[in-house]
Amino acid sequence: MCASADETTTFVFDSRVAVGAVEFQPGERLAHWALGQDGLSLYATPKADYLPGERVKVTVRFADGAAPASASFWLVGHASRGTRRVEVFRQPRPPEVLKKERDEAQAEARQCQEDKARLLAEREEPGGLMGAVWLEGAGVVASSSLRFLTKPPANALGVKGAWSYSYTPTGETHPASMTVRLLLLNPGAEPWTLAGAALVDATGRQVELARWPLAPIPANGTGAVVVGIEGERAQLGCPCTLKLWEAQGPRTVTLGNVEFPVSQQAGP
Repeated sequence: MCASADETTTFVFDSRVAVGAVEFQPGERLAHWALGQDGLSLYATPKADYLPGERVKVTVRFADGAAPASASFWLVGHASRGTRRVEVFRQPRPPEVLKKERDEAQAEARQCQEDKARLLAEREEPGGLMGAVWLEGAGVVASSSLRFLTKPPANALGVKGAWSYSYTPTGETHPASMTVRLLLLNPGAEPWTLAGAALVDATGRQVELARWPLAPIPANGTGAVVVGIEGERAQLGCPCTLKLWEAQGPRTVTLGNVEFPVSQQAGP
C-alpha cells in the first residue's frame, strides 16, 4: 500500500498480534511506529524524507498460533496518496491445508520452469563452436576426450562421457573458442536443469560460460550439455576446474583436470 512522508498508516487486524512480533525492513526509514495496547492496531509513520517509490517491508506474527502464523506488507512511498487505514482480515486454516497448497504451487512452478526450458530449447540453438559441437559437426576444430577428470563424490550428477574442443584461427596462438561437451547421468528423483557454468583456471581466474541446452536432464535419465566461451576470455591457463549448477537447490557438479586441445585450422 502507498505511504506518504510524515503521515501515519494504521493497520487494523481481526486477530491479535503477538507482543514484540512486528518487524520493519529497513526500520530506520520510519519516524516511529507503535503496536496498539489491544494488539489489534499497528501504527507506522515514514520519515519526512521518505521518497516516492521507496519500499519498507512490514511483517507481523499473530499471537494465537494458528496458520497462517504471519503476514507481510509493503509500504511504498507516494508523494500524496498515502493509505491512512488498512483493515486486515485473516482466515486461519489448518497447517495441513496450507502445506498442500504450498506443495501444489511449488509443483506448478517446477512444471512451468520445465515447459519454459523445453520451449526455449526447441526454438533456439547455439552458434559458433558451441553449435558445431552440439551438432557433432566439429571436424574443423580440435577435440579431445577428457579421460582423466577428477570427480568429487559429492557431485549431483554422474559423467558418462566428456570431450573438450577448441578453435584457434590460423596465425594466432590463443584459441578463440573453447567448449566442453558432457553426457551426464541424473540419478535423482527430480529433473536437473543447468542454470550456470564456470571455468576456474590454474591461477584461480574464473569466467562464466554460455550453456546449451536449456532443457532439463530427466530424473533417473541422461542428457548432454555443452558449455563454452569465445573471445579474449578463452585465454585460460589449464588444467581448469569446471563448475555446473542448477537454478534452485544445492545439486552441483565439479570436474577437475579439464584440458583443451590446440587447433590451427581455419574455422567455418
